[in-house]
Amino acid sequence: MSIELTDEQIRSVLQGISVPPQPQIMVDLQMEQVMPDPDLRAIARLISQDPGLSGALLKTVNSPFFGLANRIASIQQAVNLLGCNSVINLINAQSIRGELTDAAIVTLNRFWDSAQDVASTCLTLAKRIGHPSPDEAYTLGLFHNCGIPLMLTRFPEYMAVLEEAYASVGADTRITDVENRVLNTNHAVVGYFVARSWKLPQHLCEAIANHHNALALFNDEWSDPQIKTLLAILKMAEHICACHRVLGEQPEDHEWDAVAQLVLEYVGLSGYDFECQRDSIRELGVG
Repeated sequence: MSIELTDEQIRSVLQGISVPPQPQIMVDLQMEQVMPDPDLRAIARLISQDPGLSGALLKTVNSPFFGLANRIASIQQAVNLLGCNSVINLINAQSIRGELTDAAIVTLNRFWDSAQDVASTCLTLAKRIGHPSPDEAYTLGLFHNCGIPLMLTRFPEYMAVLEEAYASVGADTRITDVENRVLNTNHAVVGYFVARSWKLPQHLCEAIANHHNALALFNDEWSDPQIKTLLAILKMAEHICACHRVLGEQPEDHEWDAVAQLVLEYVGLSGYDFECQRDSIRELGVG
């Protein structure tokens, strides 16, 4: 399921939303990444120049998901452990925060926490079900909702719309349907353009675009299995992290109810197996 839009359609979809460019530190890191042997010391020096990025990196590497016996306080150690790709993902995520006003950042505290929790949960699930690219699952978890903060910069009432969307979702209504009706665009397609502008792999961009379209994809036998597997991991992670409560302020996860059976069948988990995974992951500090 490929998304190809004309320039005019793109302008219409974004409606004045500014997609943040990659920050200069990102460009410098990518130049290092394409070298035959990336210099992790140079990468650590670049990150150390930015207190915000340094703090985000240390917070991630010291999270319960890495299960380290001792806390890491060194940027160099953190870079060595995470590697180039994960470090670059974190910096991209932080650059979105840099585009926001202080008031928007306060409003979106729950979004930042949720993004990191979902990413870590995706990584854990991907490893446990034997997915060959757990780093991609982590990337999708981190960026699947990257359109949300940009929607808030364009539409101050956006969080109320998002809560209405989570309340309305079901077998016949997607979260993005409500956003489209009220705002004529939605966070999934905005996130797609952010991911594409940052040159994430195309299948990840399409997974971001379709992450609230999972029911249709899992009912379509011709859907790309690579995207379906990533979305299955994401849907399980969102449910485990209770995104319906954190982002949607809803007591019930209506979206999970609509896709759960198809998702679990696709990855070969019984309901009991999934509950065991959910409980053990939540014991790590999520939910």
